[in-house]
Amino acid sequence: MTSSTETYSCGSEPVGETKNIIQKDAEFDVTYNDTVTSENQTIYAFNHTISRNKTEGVRVSVDVLSNKSESPILFVVRQKQAVLSFQVPLILRGLYQRKYPYYHVGRTLCQPPTRAALETQYFFVDVSTLSSQGTNYQLRVSRVESFTLQTNKKFSFTASPSQPQYFKYVFPDGVDTVIVKVNSDMNFPCSVMSIQDIQCPVYDLDNNVAFIGMYQTMTKKGAITVQRKDFPSNSFYVVVVVKTEDEACGGPLRFYPLRPDELIDAGNRSKVLDVMVSPAINLEAYVMGMLFCLGIFFSFYLLTLLYACLENTRLKASLLSSLLQSERSLESVARSRQESLSSVEEDDYDTLDDIHSDKNIVRTKKFLYVSDLARKDKRILSKKYQIYFWNIATIAVFYALPVIQLVITYQTVVNVTGNQDICYYNFLCAHPLGALSAFNNILSNLGYVMLGLLFLLIVLKRDIAHSRAMERRDVNALECGIPKHFGLFYAMGTALMMEGLLSACYHVCPNYTNFQFDTSFMYMIAGLCMLKLYQKRHPDINASAYTAYACLAAVIFFSVLGVVFGRGNTAFWIVFSVIHIVATLLLSTQLYYMGRWRLDAGILRRIVYVIYTDCIRQCSGPMYIDRMVLLVMGNIVNWSLAAYGLIQKPNDFASYLLAIAICNLLLYFAFYIIMKLRSGERIKCLALVCILFTAVVWGFALYFFFQGLSTWQKTPAESREHNRDCILLSFFDDHDIWHFLSSIAMFGSFLVLLTMDDDLDTVQRDKIYVF
Repeated sequence: MTSSTETYSCGSEPVGETKNIIQKDAEFDVTYNDTVTSENQTIYAFNHTISRNKTEGVRVSVDVLSNKSESPILFVVRQKQAVLSFQVPLILRGLYQRKYPYYHVGRTLCQPPTRAALETQYFFVDVSTLSSQGTNYQLRVSRVESFTLQTNKKFSFTASPSQPQYFKYVFPDGVDTVIVKVNSDMNFPCSVMSIQDIQCPVYDLDNNVAFIGMYQTMTKKGAITVQRKDFPSNSFYVVVVVKTEDEACGGPLRFYPLRPDELIDAGNRSKVLDVMVSPAINLEAYVMGMLFCLGIFFSFYLLTLLYACLENTRLKASLLSSLLQSERSLESVARSRQESLSSVEEDDYDTLDDIHSDKNIVRTKKFLYVSDLARKDKRILSKKYQIYFWNIATIAVFYALPVIQLVITYQTVVNVTGNQDICYYNFLCAHPLGALSAFNNILSNLGYVMLGLLFLLIVLKRDIAHSRAMERRDVNALECGIPKHFGLFYAMGTALMMEGLLSACYHVCPNYTNFQFDTSFMYMIAGLCMLKLYQKRHPDINASAYTAYACLAAVIFFSVLGVVFGRGNTAFWIVFSVIHIVATLLLSTQLYYMGRWRLDAGILRRIVYVIYTDCIRQCSGPMYIDRMVLLVMGNIVNWSLAAYGLIQKPNDFASYLLAIAICNLLLYFAFYIIMKLRSGERIKCLALVCILFTAVVWGFALYFFFQGLSTWQKTPAESREHNRDCILLSFFDDHDIWHFLSSIAMFGSFLVLLTMDDDLDTVQRDKIYVF
């Protein structure tokens, strides 16, 4: 050990004051107990041999044994290509400028690379303070034997805010992508895992860990997929930092300090964690995943083609007999006007050839038949319902373009900043491709697009067949069955394709602010399906496209308001529940009276009169019992949902609103099926197979949907607790299976709506009940 004395001038101290500088040759794994004052400075000199093929970590640990010192101790570690400095007590700041002192500090030294096979490097630890009082401290420098992580080998360690840890990983030959997993049995304290390039300095404190690289907060689970192409040195650091507060991970927020400079005891914030680096999937898995996805949905195209060939063979056999029947006189059904479609005006859409009073006579009969509500010109109605398709196509273009632009911006921000908390992925099964972080979640939405297109082709085939039947004046096409209007079917197929596109956009960066991208066209689909069910037996009085889309726009508007303002806001839930109940009552009245009522100043007087005459003066049952049963059930369901929302105030308002739409759709669909069977109608084999197949697939789909691999209702760290590994081909997770199954189930549901009344194609319309 050597020592020397120097004379120098420093700050406000008198010129010529002597300060002792003591330099010691120090050794690894030896604890040095010393005292430092403003009059002396100690330098510890270390040397160690490093090799090009092996990296050993060096860790400096410091304990200050006295917490009464007026000034902190400054430790400066001087290396060949780096300098690390820190004070003890180490002051880390939290929210609202809270200050947390730490008297035990441990830091790992950055290891500069070497080109020589063996090289001896020196580094020095300088200890100094401005405190005139002697302060005792302990210093220990040790080697980190497990500094370099091994592939597929778990390593456990302990970290705290003042004792962060980081380790090195080198890509092995033949591995281009790895997934780094950090786990802990402890929810709190909150921690951060970071992936940084091999360079000095390493940012390993709570206040700087987000400066470079990729990072994410975590409680029990954390995972980041790392690609070799992003690290020119073919290696990287895995950094784990424990935060000073738990608020970022959804934990409680500590009290606000009474004085700005008050130091708060953080308590014990040590956390035991383990880290493991595993190879991610290779190119073959990507190819297999894409082929699997394409294969599943192309099989539906093949099945459809096979069925179409069999159906054409059957139709050719029955064509001759149908042609003989179509030669009989059709004058009784030639009431429609002969103008061309180009001469039809929009004002004619909701007009009857009969006088206004005839609507009241026809629509208020106790027993209605489809012929009573299919009296308008077929060409006028056909053009009216085609507007559904053109409107949704226009909406899709104007909606999708800004959505695509926004999610591209989201993904760019994630890639540039490295902040993995922006997007709520299932990080244990998020496979990157190019700039996309979770390609598998995007690919699995292909089914909506492909099956939506297939449904459009099926509808087009039926549309062409029906047009040809009308051209040859086929009796069944003119007089029998449910009137064929395909505009809503085209709109449904387009909505299914757009659901796939927008769901894919949402999964580019799923989070709280863009969840409406994933649900907007779900509302559209639910609304269009209910409209199609109603249109089947009420073609003359179904809502126009403008009215329908205006109502759906209002639903999406409330969805946005609920997401932004609804969380825990009692005033919002009261207003929404009132609107929900009032809308339910108005719609019930519209359906019960087939539109033959008026909402004006005399509505209350008429309500009182009906109650007096039908309930007080004489107790008479409802005239339309079937309709009343449906509407009573619908009101019970909707009032119950409104009460649930008002009491529970669910955080996920968009899903709550979607649940309302789905419950009403299922209720109406079940009522339709029951009434169809009750009326003596039957369900043909194809429709029955579709119903059973769709019900089974929906059951499995909902199982995978409720697995909940992530949730933006919680913090990103809490969301990652729900992350799980891939379950199919090492490429797809539970939510991808939901995408597969739900797209198939929606396609099957559309086929049910398309085919469920095929049994009526030879039944006269004046014998088909309206319900």
